[in-house]
Amino acid sequence: MKYPLLLALAAASLAACNPDAKTTDTATTAPATTANASADSLPPATPQYRPAYHFSPAKMWMNDPNGMVYLNGTYHLFFQHHPDGMEWGPMHWGHATSKDLVTWQEQPIALYPDSLGWIFSGSAVIDKDNTAGFGQNAMVAIFTHHSSPEEKKKTNKHQYQSLAYSLDEGKTWKKYDGNPVLPNPGIQDFRDPKVSWNEVAKKWVMTLATKDRITFYSSANLKDWTKLSEFGEKLGAHGGVWECPDLFPMTLNGKTHWVLLVSINPGGPNGGSATQYFVGQFDGKTFTPATTTQKWVDWGKDNYAGVTWAGTGARKIFLGWMSNWEYANQVPTSPWRNATTVPRDLALKQVGSEIYLTSTPVKEVAKLAQAGQTLSNLAVKSELSLTDKIPNLAQQFQLKMNTRQLQDFALVLGNAKGEELVIGYDKQANHYYIDRSKAGQMAFSDKFAGRHPGPRVATGPAADLTLLFDAASVEVFADGGLTTMTELCFPTQPYTTLKLKSSSGLSVDALTYTPLKPTAK
Repeated sequence: MKYPLLLALAAASLAACNPDAKTTDTATTAPATTANASADSLPPATPQYRPAYHFSPAKMWMNDPNGMVYLNGTYHLFFQHHPDGMEWGPMHWGHATSKDLVTWQEQPIALYPDSLGWIFSGSAVIDKDNTAGFGQNAMVAIFTHHSSPEEKKKTNKHQYQSLAYSLDEGKTWKKYDGNPVLPNPGIQDFRDPKVSWNEVAKKWVMTLATKDRITFYSSANLKDWTKLSEFGEKLGAHGGVWECPDLFPMTLNGKTHWVLLVSINPGGPNGGSATQYFVGQFDGKTFTPATTTQKWVDWGKDNYAGVTWAGTGARKIFLGWMSNWEYANQVPTSPWRNATTVPRDLALKQVGSEIYLTSTPVKEVAKLAQAGQTLSNLAVKSELSLTDKIPNLAQQFQLKMNTRQLQDFALVLGNAKGEELVIGYDKQANHYYIDRSKAGQMAFSDKFAGRHPGPRVATGPAADLTLLFDAASVEVFADGGLTTMTELCFPTQPYTTLKLKSSSGLSVDALTYTPLKPTAK
């Protein structure tokens, strides 16, 4: 999770790390930070953009989801957090919990910067067999320490992996006295460990981002690590540094495949940051991809650094950071900045000779459903207004659309200001798209506006579309999640109108509109 201006910010905020802090501080120890943002210095509040069923911190900055683990009925979400500023700064691990993936309670900060550095991204596991010696069923966080003083020396050894543990299900934390457990061999970008227990090797396996590739390590006790192999130096997208990896098995038609997620910044398909993936095999030591086809988890601009929850068994639940490093520090929200995507269930599907990852909203979203309506057998000839049929468009809703014969279409959300958010399909180009060129505020960045495509992977004539809207974001899941797109939007007035357009004519078998109950307080 490295922001491009890291060097400048690190130098400017060096004092924020509190070099005298001991490495055993817990959640109750809060070193002072610089660049504090007082209430008077914050931009005007924007409650109209606050997501209602996505997680966002009550105030200040967030980026990557970290340490996601499920334990005793609770989903734990840790996240990169600057609690004293609206922009990226001294990184802490914020903490939130949920029983149902849609209702979140923010908890006290879990991990603070210390003498070893800021707390960059990482993962968490439940050590049920006490392999580390911290205690049976200890919650163990494996994270990257980032040392600004060491970075200034230009040794390329300023990032290294460390441990912290909790014996009360994440309420309080103690950092391991022997940190770091994996020193840096001299790689500038050496971070974001994702650790899981591997049944084949009977060891813990760490998937680590190491500049332009992934390096795998193993350990019997989470403390002593041995290098296994490297992957990806000449494979995949390389428009920017590799970050925030994840590795996990999934089953398709009775066969186990391994999925490797790798975020990249920049170099995404529509500019800026994005997450690519590979499907293949992992034998406990080496990852071997099945093909070299370039694949992306999400084709939209605003889904980055996503990983999956540990402790959920065969169910793989993904969560991403809903922003893009091209403008994340400037998005017009206050007193918080940035949020997560909706949690998504992952699955595999074969199309032709390729195996693809599908993403769909978790089933728990259904608990938010309020009374809606279904419109059947709609004939779209040029333009069809749906506003009279759906007169009170909610600011949080789900829309599902099915057709037996996919044609060009544009689904347009609009307001009295003439602002429009367009979600559509271009048959000639065979891609879905989100067009936010006229969706609302965009002056904060010249990288924000635009029409952004995502190729259609499905091959049949029938198509389905699920759309989730939440105040200032839209998430699109097409063809059972084979094509997924996530984008932000900032209308200056709420969208109140809805229409369908099709230049070639479109027959919609069913369009179901469902308002969603807000969960955020």
